[in-house]
Amino acid sequence: MKSSVRFAFFFSVVLLLYGLVNYYIIRNGMFLFSANHAAKWAWTLSIIFFAASFPAGRWIEKVYPGRFSTVLIWIGAFWLGIMIYLFLQLLLIDLVVIFNKIFHFLPSWFYQHPARIRNLIALIVASATIIFVAGGFINTWFPKVKTLNLTIDKKAGKLKTLHVVAFSDMHLGTLIGKNKLFRLVSKVNSLDPDIILVPGDIIDEDVGPVARGGAGLLLQQFKARYGTYAVTGNHEYIGGVDVARTFLTQNGVTLISDTALLIDDSFYVAGREDRSMSWFGKKRRKSLEVIVEDVQKELPLILLDHQPFYLEQARQNSVDLQLSGHTHHGQLWPFNGITRIIYERSRGYLKMGNTHYYVSCGVGGWGPPIRTVSRPEILNIYLHFNHT
Repeated sequence: MKSSVRFAFFFSVVLLLYGLVNYYIIRNGMFLFSANHAAKWAWTLSIIFFAASFPAGRWIEKVYPGRFSTVLIWIGAFWLGIMIYLFLQLLLIDLVVIFNKIFHFLPSWFYQHPARIRNLIALIVASATIIFVAGGFINTWFPKVKTLNLTIDKKAGKLKTLHVVAFSDMHLGTLIGKNKLFRLVSKVNSLDPDIILVPGDIIDEDVGPVARGGAGLLLQQFKARYGTYAVTGNHEYIGGVDVARTFLTQNGVTLISDTALLIDDSFYVAGREDRSMSWFGKKRRKSLEVIVEDVQKELPLILLDHQPFYLEQARQNSVDLQLSGHTHHGQLWPFNGITRIIYERSRGYLKMGNTHYYVSCGVGGWGPPIRTVSRPEILNIYLHFNHT
């Protein structure tokens, strides 16, 4: 299957599922309005509007960016979170009803006042959804700093330690703009890093909203002794990798594209193109073996690879530290359970042989500006080298 066809098929399936979930919410919400046909129509049209807001806003933003598209995107983004928690609760209610028909476990009083029970259930569902969404939104504004002290049994020139600050999945765009970026720059700079590393997804999709919002000047304000280095993520490719690459390099971010850079004659930073590049009509990325074939293996080697698949490849190629992101650790409960199944490590630290790994849940997020399973994080890593 050609990459463009495969990509179109994937998004067609996503849109179909999205439509079915919203239809399910419409149908199950009808019980609130009994025989009030006007209220049923209002309910239906409201859900259709909310469901259409996000894709419509994204499309309008491409052709006529402005306040209208921004408002639609924000409405649609919050609806994505609301939709998920409405769907899960309505599904739970349906399962209870089905099992009750088989096992008859609900008490008799449950059937004596159906209108009261119906209103009570509606109140519980609405309250739980508001708590999840509001709490998850507040959570996105307070990233934590995760400090790691790691020992690498190699010499690194004259360096005894290397202070790395890393973050992934910023997803700069309409939803995550200069206010959050300003806070991130301030926090990262306050840690006084030797080097800043970003394993992908700095840009959400289109570069336009990022550039118009003044993010470029803020990106230039990151301060580190050796500079800021990054690799592409899948979202740089979704929005147009060539434009994203130009924007980032013009604003102080060095993109490492399937190569390894020797820094200060002391250590290497290698970077892989995102594994999704073939989906966007690009050639396949280089193998890790090819990328590091000319690396002096006696020096420390740090690898940036956005998606944490095939982690053993880093160990097999003498990588000392791999930094990845992409998973968001599910971002919304219960999707963290799914990411735990898909990835060898959904988030956090892992060591295989002499290779250290850290998969970050990210400092930003995609879609709903909500996090309900993890706090956004900034990695504060001290690498200690064998200097004997």
